[in-house]
Amino acid sequence: MAQQEVFTAEDGYPALERFFLQTGAAHIFLVCGRSICRLALDAFFQALPRRTGIRVTRFSGFQPNPQYDSVVEAVRQFREEECSLVVAVGGGSAIDVAKCVKLYAELDPSRCYLEQEPAPNGIRLLAVPTTAGSGSEATRFSVLYRNNRKLSITHDMCMPDAVLLDPAVLDSLPEYQRKSTMLDALCHALESFWCVHATEQSRGYAGQAIKDIFSNLEGYLQNTAQGNAGMQQAAYAAGRAINITQTTAGHAMCYQLTSRYGIAHGHAAALCVSVLWPDMLQRMDSGAETENLQRLRGALQGIAVAMGCGTPEQAAVRFQRLLGELRLGVPPIPREEIAALTETVAPERLRNHPIRLDSAAIESLYCKIAGFQQ
Repeated sequence: MAQQEVFTAEDGYPALERFFLQTGAAHIFLVCGRSICRLALDAFFQALPRRTGIRVTRFSGFQPNPQYDSVVEAVRQFREEECSLVVAVGGGSAIDVAKCVKLYAELDPSRCYLEQEPAPNGIRLLAVPTTAGSGSEATRFSVLYRNNRKLSITHDMCMPDAVLLDPAVLDSLPEYQRKSTMLDALCHALESFWCVHATEQSRGYAGQAIKDIFSNLEGYLQNTAQGNAGMQQAAYAAGRAINITQTTAGHAMCYQLTSRYGIAHGHAAALCVSVLWPDMLQRMDSGAETENLQRLRGALQGIAVAMGCGTPEQAAVRFQRLLGELRLGVPPIPREEIAALTETVAPERLRNHPIRLDSAAIESLYCKIAGFQQ
């Protein structure tokens, strides 16, 4: 896999324009949300054809948690317009769609793309994340939904060839999205740190992300340029961490909280991590010492150090306190829906978790999130 190019924004985005000219792109397929109109990048792309002769076709026909049908339509337009380069400007959903356009652009459109094996192509992909959260700009993963079912796609071709990190795009983030996307990045770093697939390199990325999140938290929440820049770098580092390890039970449990109760992905992930973390500490204290528990103990201590806490217990309390400070509560969860929530948890994500969780354990954790007594 070629090394990813990372650009930082300057006035007029000269690095971005140079990238387009160097790739020889004649026609850009721009995947973006409608919120791009609030960004300086909007004017840049509007003026690009006049300055360079490079044409730009925009695609905004997708929703949060993008559907497979939206990707099919995006691929159709990419081919019909004879585009040669894909650019994503947006959060995780825009980047996920753009990744799939690159992945499927040269496959047989008469067959389901999900049933075909992608072959390498020369299509370049550049990602411009407009939140400091998903880290999708740094991963080989994409997420789609089909028939109300979440599909996780993993392929090296999904890794963007280049990334533009522009802190200015965070200026207009709504408060709730600002908080929830930051929590998504933090949960990525935490889960990657304790994941069974963690390596020295992934923990380096995750530890740096955790440090950067807490050191930039105040400025980020106050929407300062320095805070936004630091949080954007933290989210990118967290993305690099999960690109190595993937996520664990926190993300496996959070998707239905988002789809059923309308809370943001990062908010849902944080609620799940908030019960998983004490659960791991309790299980470590009550179980016989094994090699896996020793590794987990070391991982949780490493997280505590990154957070500036003395012990894993103090770090878990600090995380709980953060959720309280952000005033992100729990949505009403009917007791009768706990079993349905439990049934939807993806087993493959549970295999990444450092402690075995069966259905009874998952059900108990959902009950704790909802505030039900066991």
